[in-house]
Amino acid sequence: MADIAFVSQGSGAGKVAKSLVMPVALIALILMMVVPVPPLLLDIFFTLNIVLGLAILMASLNTFRPLDFSSFPTVLLFATILRLSLNVASARVVLAHGHAGTDAAGQVIKAFGEFITAGNFAIGLLVFFILVIINLIVIVKGTGRVSEVSARFTLDAMPGKQMAIDAELNAGLLTPEEGKKRREEVTRESDFYGSMDGATKFVKGDAVAGLMILGINIVGGLIVGMVFHGLSLSNAANVYTTLAIGDGLVAQIPSLLLSLATAVIVTRDSSGHDLTDRMMRQLGGQRAWWPVSGILCLFGVVPGMPTMLFVGAGMIAAFIALKSSNRTAEDDQTKTIADAAAATQEADAENDGQLSIEDVSSRTKLLLEVGYGLIPLLEDDSKSSLVTRITGIRKQASRDFGFIVPAVRIRDNLSLEPSGYRVTIGGVILADDRVQAGKLLAIQGGKSNVVLRGEAVKDPTFGLDAIWIDPQERARAQAASYTVVDPSTVIATHFNQLLRQNAGDLLSQDEAQALLDHVAKSSPNLVSGLVPKVLSLSILTRVLKLLLADQISISDMHRILECLASEKSREVDELVDAVRVALGPIIIQRVCGPKEALSVVTLDPGLEQIIVQNARAVGTGASIIEPSLGRKLIASFQEQSRVLAESNKPLVVVTSPMLRRDLGALVRQAAPDALTLSFREVPESKRITVVAVIGSSD
Repeated sequence: MADIAFVSQGSGAGKVAKSLVMPVALIALILMMVVPVPPLLLDIFFTLNIVLGLAILMASLNTFRPLDFSSFPTVLLFATILRLSLNVASARVVLAHGHAGTDAAGQVIKAFGEFITAGNFAIGLLVFFILVIINLIVIVKGTGRVSEVSARFTLDAMPGKQMAIDAELNAGLLTPEEGKKRREEVTRESDFYGSMDGATKFVKGDAVAGLMILGINIVGGLIVGMVFHGLSLSNAANVYTTLAIGDGLVAQIPSLLLSLATAVIVTRDSSGHDLTDRMMRQLGGQRAWWPVSGILCLFGVVPGMPTMLFVGAGMIAAFIALKSSNRTAEDDQTKTIADAAAATQEADAENDGQLSIEDVSSRTKLLLEVGYGLIPLLEDDSKSSLVTRITGIRKQASRDFGFIVPAVRIRDNLSLEPSGYRVTIGGVILADDRVQAGKLLAIQGGKSNVVLRGEAVKDPTFGLDAIWIDPQERARAQAASYTVVDPSTVIATHFNQLLRQNAGDLLSQDEAQALLDHVAKSSPNLVSGLVPKVLSLSILTRVLKLLLADQISISDMHRILECLASEKSREVDELVDAVRVALGPIIIQRVCGPKEALSVVTLDPGLEQIIVQNARAVGTGASIIEPSLGRKLIASFQEQSRVLAESNKPLVVVTSPMLRRDLGALVRQAAPDALTLSFREVPESKRITVVAVIGSSD
């Protein structure tokens, strides 16, 4: 235990020391502007400044993406402050001790000054001005413009990138973790380019400051040397100009390095490739170097031109082109080998005995898989693409159900047949069907004498007779009263039906708690007084799941919770019955307008009484409808559903409360979208038209 405590303390001390590095360094840089610095320390700091500039340039050259060096704007700021602090410290030394000779400001300044001036300070001044012009006019100005444009484009594109991420999340192409990571990357990118736009101003200001400090050192040195130290004009000009040029150059070289590093960062792409390798490949193409070789050789034979020089350069260009062709062939071979190795590695990974929980578990509640022949339906960018349709279905279903439907994961599955698709909800495969890409499905709506050429099938959604036809047959099929849809519509419609029929499987306690939290914002006492004091969250979730299983919206959670709070029973089925009565007007408006009469199908009173007596005899937990009677009822409901569909009306069955659940199960087998109500759920003010009585003639 003592060893563990010691390690923890050491780690904490290390973190504290690391956190103090930057504040201490910044304070030291500020003190350097005020406190005199000895020439020896100036030599050390100037050397470190050059090393820092080289390190930053090399780091910028070897990053794969600009965001890999996201701390660059801050590093640039501190490097600029360091250089300005050194300029102030060296200017003090030059002006205070320059009369003693060129050794007064340290060996680094002396070496740069004497080497560049070469005994003539006019040459040194010209070289310094050329460096400043190159840095300020060419590199810094261009870098600033690129940074400004990059920042503007990045910020303008940010909303579009966020919307694209949301669309991929809604379509299930991204997991929530991947979406969060993508959003963070977009935010980091906008922050980085915005910071770079401001950081380039540091570089520009640093170059201008270096030019001004040079002038101050020369003019100030002449005044100090002649007035205070009695030097002649020539001696003062020679000494102070040499020192000023050396000081300016030793600062301008790191400044030039940082300007180059900034230019490299803002001008490189975000593809994630090595910069040197990418440039070599793009500039080393044989298609570029063969023409270069020919043009150089032509220059060599022009009279008056240095023949050997141009012809030699042309031969070198020809050699580069030849090497480029060989490298291209080697790259193709290497790519083939790499692809084979990757395939082998993937196969080995699949056969590896080591598994994790991520490999055997799935968090996807809604999954749509397609065969490889249907992948173009996913890649289509039009508004009628399958991804766009599924996204729209999810949004509409969320509004209809009253809770956020989980994201839909859409992916290809090579184990399916090329034209097949599969829908999985809650881990259960609910549909495994096929469509024909490039063709249209003509669904027969009634009797027609027109014969269409194609493959006869059953519509996967409604089970109607249909034919896969060529697109040229669309007009002919529509004229013959066929409903013609494309493969994306077939899959989307089938998915929509399955989603609505199995909505109860998508609701979990997390979604139920989210609904409670939303209601609590407007009715906190209602929620806190019901859950968990009266009802547990699990019972509430079961009630909501059963309502959704009957395709009843739970969007009016306030009414649902008020109904549950007033009920004394805690049996789930009785709670569901009570809520259905409270939601009766909402349930009916799904199939009937407020001024329309509700067309219903009922059971013969005698038959219904027999079933009720049987239910009381067998008690709960057993089937109250005999199998033979159930089959007859299903057939009757199917016939009534077909008849009502011809007049564009849904099947609505009204029965006694005791029979609603068992009879509703039979009705759903006959017509999945049918509605089964108890007479208590029909408002007294609602007009009813009985269109059929089942069992009256049996």
